[in-house]
Amino acid sequence: MCFNKKHIATILAAITLFGGASAYAATPAAAIPSTPAPWSYDSAYASERASKLLSEIQAKTGSLTFNADTLNAIARHPQHSRHSHAYYLHEVKTDINAIGNLTAELQRLQGATLPWQQQAITEVTNHAAQVAASTQAAILHLNANPRGLWAPEYREHVASIADASQNVKSSVDKFLDYEKTQQKFQRLQYELELSPD
Repeated sequence: MCFNKKHIATILAAITLFGGASAYAATPAAAIPSTPAPWSYDSAYASERASKLLSEIQAKTGSLTFNADTLNAIARHPQHSRHSHAYYLHEVKTDINAIGNLTAELQRLQGATLPWQQQAITEVTNHAAQVAASTQAAILHLNANPRGLWAPEYREHVASIADASQNVKSSVDKFLDYEKTQQKFQRLQYELELSPD
């Protein structure tokens, strides 16, 4: 699912219900630039920093996907309590807010980064926003309907959390694999003393 900037801004603003220190609550719509800011970062710095931030997001996706997949699994079995659901929803919320802090910084760098990094930032932000929106919807449902664990809409939210979490992970993995391949190619090109096209 693709989000436009207005939709992302709405999701990010809505996520304030998660708590005062939510990373997504602190991400204004203007933090998603389509052009470099007038105080633009040095491109080399921005590119290096963006790669580091993407690596940090990649490290956090392990916990995010584990918690999201666990939540999705327990949502299919009636023996699990509301407490179990609430626990894993809280863990997903914590994970996605940590990723939100990193994506907020990425968005500030976006205009000065390499084209592949700009695409990575957009994709990762879109998927993370979807995780955040589905998590918020699941929490609101659980709070409003403590016995509604088997309601189809709750289970849809939980399935969406798992899918979007996997999308965050696969997106960041794909782009960091691209970077490694590109670096290997450039190193071989240098070692073989081949001139770039």
